[in-house]
Formats: sequence, C-alpha cells, structure tokens
Amino acid sequence: MEKETRDLVTNRKARHDYHILETYEAGIALSGTEVKSLRQGRGNLKDSFARIENGEILLYDMHISPYEKGNIYNKDPLRPRKLLMHRREIDRLYGQVKEKGLTLIPLRAYINERGFVKIELALAKGKTRYDKREAIKERDAKREMKEARGRFSCFLKDQFVPVLPSFLFLRLFPL
Repeated sequence: MEKETRDLVTNRKARHDYHILETYEAGIALSGTEVKSLRQGRGNLKDSFARIENGEILLYDMHISPYEKGNIYNKDPLRPRKLLMHRREIDRLYGQVKEKGLTLIPLRAYINERGFVKIELALAKGKTRYDKREAIKERDAKREMKEARGRFSCFLKDQFVPVLPSFLFLRLFPL
C-alpha cells in the first residue's frame, strides 16, 4: 500500500504577490500537538516568511492553532519554527537572498510518504503593483477568449475563426 502526500496548508496568496523562481523541500521542527493540529487543518501560512539567521532557517508568522486536547503541551501559535535543510542548501540560499534581494516564502505544508511534515519553500521576488495588474489582465483575456471561442466561433471553409474580445479588437483595429 503506497502512501501519497497530503496538503495540510497552502499559501495561495504567495503566487499572486511573488514571482516564484525556485522551490525547495524543507523539514520543520514541530512539537506533537502542533502536528496533530496541522493534521486537523488548523494552520495558516498567509503572511509567513523565512529568514536565515546564524546558519539556520527560521519560519516566522506561521500560525498553528493550539490543539484542543493539548493542555500544557501546546506551544505559542506564532513562535518561530526551525526549518531543516542541508548545510549546502542553506549556504546557497543565503547567498541568493543577500546578493539578489530575494525572499524565502513558504508555499505549502504537507505530509510526505513517510508521514513527516514538510514545507515547500520558494525563493521568490516580489511583484510590483503593475505586475499584478498585468497578470490579472492576462488571466481575464484568456478567460474571455476561451468563452468567445466556445460561444461565438464560426467555421469558414473548415477553418476556425475566433471572435476577438472587445479590448483586443480595439487594440488591433483602433477607431
């Protein structure tokens, strides 16, 4: 019987706010009650980030709600958590973060095949407001073209001729 990975928490806003350059897998040092709480889906990666300090990678602002039956064993929900990676990987990331001004952002927390909690960490560059608007425009244009292709397409001599979305039509054929 093969086990598969299971997502516990995802950071959907990260792909909207950052250009993802590379991704890495890192282990995370958690207490037992934190793992149980994560398995119940009670974690949040929304505003979290990682920082390299004293040769260690620490994850900040990852919220893990206290486990209901944890009692005195519950930890602080927002405490910094240590990420586990090989020394060479940490040194490589440190160089890129310092020289290029990149950021370490967690994309998701998941359980791997062996049952360990892992973090998918991304080396990312922040998007400007212009980049975000451009991405939204592209997404809307693709959606509009797909709808137009489905609804208003016509066939002329066995050729597909799509109807252009209004803003593209005006861009190509100004009045």
